[in-house]
Amino acid sequence: MLQAVQNAFRLPDLRRRILFTIAVLVIYRFLAHIPVPGVDVIKLRDIFAGSQFGTLFNMLDLFSGGAMSQYSILSFGVYPYITATIIMQLLLPIVPALEALSKEGEQGRQRINLYSYILTVPLAILQAYAQGVLFYNQGVFKSIQFGIGSDTLITIAIVLSMTAGTLLAVWLGELITESGIGNGVSIIIFGGIVARSPQNIRGVFANQNIGALFLFIIITVITIAGIVLIQEGQRRIPVQYAKRIRGNRMYGGQSTHIPLRVNSAGMIPLIFASSILLFPAVIAQFFLPAPGAQASIINNIAQTVYNAFNSSGPVYWITYFIFVVGFTYFYTAVTFQQQNLPENLQKFGGFIPGIRPGRPTQEYLNRVLNRITLVGALFLGVVAVLPFLIKPITGTTNLIFSSTGILIVVGVVLDTMRQLEAQLLMRHYEGFIK
Repeated sequence: MLQAVQNAFRLPDLRRRILFTIAVLVIYRFLAHIPVPGVDVIKLRDIFAGSQFGTLFNMLDLFSGGAMSQYSILSFGVYPYITATIIMQLLLPIVPALEALSKEGEQGRQRINLYSYILTVPLAILQAYAQGVLFYNQGVFKSIQFGIGSDTLITIAIVLSMTAGTLLAVWLGELITESGIGNGVSIIIFGGIVARSPQNIRGVFANQNIGALFLFIIITVITIAGIVLIQEGQRRIPVQYAKRIRGNRMYGGQSTHIPLRVNSAGMIPLIFASSILLFPAVIAQFFLPAPGAQASIINNIAQTVYNAFNSSGPVYWITYFIFVVGFTYFYTAVTFQQQNLPENLQKFGGFIPGIRPGRPTQEYLNRVLNRITLVGALFLGVVAVLPFLIKPITGTTNLIFSSTGILIVVGVVLDTMRQLEAQLLMRHYEGFIK
């Protein structure tokens, strides 16, 4: 592997891409430390240290790389854009106009991406305002009345600053995609997660005894190995192409396969399930009572909803597990349907041996996909609730990386290595994977 790294840096174009990616990540980390004005840092740290708020803020802090815990202008990172992208992808089979647009090639995909960017803005504004209301109710702002009132202009400035921070993070991700290595948005999230790892490691080692630490390390290694196995696992469906004669030449006749992945959905089900579970708590934030104020019936209902969807109890984690398994099947079915494999096979003269073309092929592929997706869905569900499962063993729910974070880190590393591998092999160098 060291030789492969040296080979990568010998190539001027590849070296420039790697250094450009690193430079953009450094810029992002600097920007992540620019705070929103008027924030009581000590009070903010107390809130993140409390278990009541850990579940709600953990997902947002994950995608911002710790910027949320500092209430930075990049507090939301690329999270609103990810939500917008998921929404647009789920709308494709539902809205005929979008489905037709997705079949128009590169121009159609660019148009859909533009809609995702536009949808990111209102999502970021709503999220920034909701977060500001919650922090104001908890006394985070020193001398600012957040909301509609005497400091309306300051409130608007804070909301617009955080929205601009989200768009800036998305733009930096696009720069990496175009001129760097790997998927830019994933690399941005990856950089934030890795940047938090030293602090997480210090916290884990500070609170554990030797026996618990040994078990913790074993569980972490087994989890990473399982993620790699599931992420790379696939069922290969054999495909045969019929021979065709055109003029004096013969075409076709070769054999290939369709790789059906055990986990076709990647980390999307965890992100989507977390987003859905966050919505009730975010909405309840608007109705939580201010410190010292007398709680009304609506305040009490909001507090109950907030506690139900922001706790470390078994109800939350069971719901989380069910949502992850359900969204894995849903997202896999949506993406597989968009590929339209049976029709494309029939169009180019391909067929699965022993299966009739057309509808029987579609039923066969769906049946196989559902079986292997069961393994991937259950595995994602277990990874999602891993912090809750390890608590009786290690005495803590803290991980060096969260369950979603582990999936992101492993997935981004594997994807980036594949891209570097392709670049090296294309130039006749020995790659990373042997």
